[in-house]
Amino acid sequence: MTDFPIQNLPYGAFLRNGHSGTPTLGVAIGDRVLDLRSSAAGGLLDGLPAETRAACATDSLNALMALTPKHWHDLRTRLTDVFSTGKAAEPYLLAMQDIHMVMPAAIGDYTDFYASVFHATNVGRLFRPDNPLLPNYKHIPIGYHGRASSIVVSGTPVRRPAGQTMNPGGAGPEFAPTRALDYELEAGFFIGAGNALGEPIPIESAEDHVFGMCLVNDWSARDIQAWECQPLGPFLGKSFATSISPWVIPMEALAPYRAPLSPRAEGDPVPLDYLGGKGDDGIDVTLEVQITSARMRAGNVAPLRLCRSSLKDLYWSVAQMVTHHASNGCNLRPGDLLATGTVSGPEGEARGCLLELTRRGADPVTLPTGEARRFLEDGDEVTLRGYCARQGLPRIGFGECRGRVVG
Repeated sequence: MTDFPIQNLPYGAFLRNGHSGTPTLGVAIGDRVLDLRSSAAGGLLDGLPAETRAACATDSLNALMALTPKHWHDLRTRLTDVFSTGKAAEPYLLAMQDIHMVMPAAIGDYTDFYASVFHATNVGRLFRPDNPLLPNYKHIPIGYHGRASSIVVSGTPVRRPAGQTMNPGGAGPEFAPTRALDYELEAGFFIGAGNALGEPIPIESAEDHVFGMCLVNDWSARDIQAWECQPLGPFLGKSFATSISPWVIPMEALAPYRAPLSPRAEGDPVPLDYLGGKGDDGIDVTLEVQITSARMRAGNVAPLRLCRSSLKDLYWSVAQMVTHHASNGCNLRPGDLLATGTVSGPEGEARGCLLELTRRGADPVTLPTGEARRFLEDGDEVTLRGYCARQGLPRIGFGECRGRVVG
């Protein structure tokens, strides 16, 4: 079963194995990739606007992201027609095994939200058992500006960061490698056409500014984070690495899998007018986390699934996050990445990070080899996967977002 049937057609950037230099844009179909630059040069995209063909010949998705939903739709329609008719695409197709993926876009800015009420509640209970949610949570999509320079593509090793921490009962802080390295299961969405500085984005048109989605692992050093978040937000505990999957799933491919977000609890506040109405629905994406240790890989032990959650369990929608982000006039730009924050659900198996799953290390996870994990150890490899599946519709996937911890 492929993640990339004709109903998906995600975009990415790649280099041929053994080659360096300028990346090429591609579209995934099954186990092959269509070279968009060669396709444009060979006339396969003739009839599309010049700006679309020019964008397909660049080395990142930013130029294509900067176009309009009409441009994206027409390109997708052409590609679907090409693949449906068969032979015309053959000269421009490469085997996945003959390429390696690189960053799909030049990411100028990165914002990470806190959009899962289940995650916020689970984490809040660890620190504030009697009052897990802060008073603003159900009124406002909470987020922070992350570090774009340390976003890396799937497969890039993740070096264990050092930082300043305060051990319980210690006389003072120390600087040392983190002892509480964690993953975070998230989804990301790339901004397409942005907005001018000072001009908000109405919620009715918010998703016109979203090009597509990917998987995000916002690696976190929980001990560094806990010490530095007094009183400001995440800083060095998160800026050392964020992994993303290389394929960007177009919003049009996800449209058949729209679903209402989980109902809000009785008595929850109604969103303010600028966050209400059209734009408060979700997408039914199943998300999973798997782990292997060095010992598991040496023994050919299958990966252990740690989590399965759903994007439709978010408290805030993609449109609400975009609209709130721009509500003060903040200008979003093509290639900006916004992420959901850890996606957790109401069930125990739907806890999207080790901080939740192990209750801050109190209940370690046991791997098939008998190893215990409170947080990640050197050699551990974490893989995120995502897919949409619905009766009567094909299954479409996101590929994988993978990272191995190195000392």
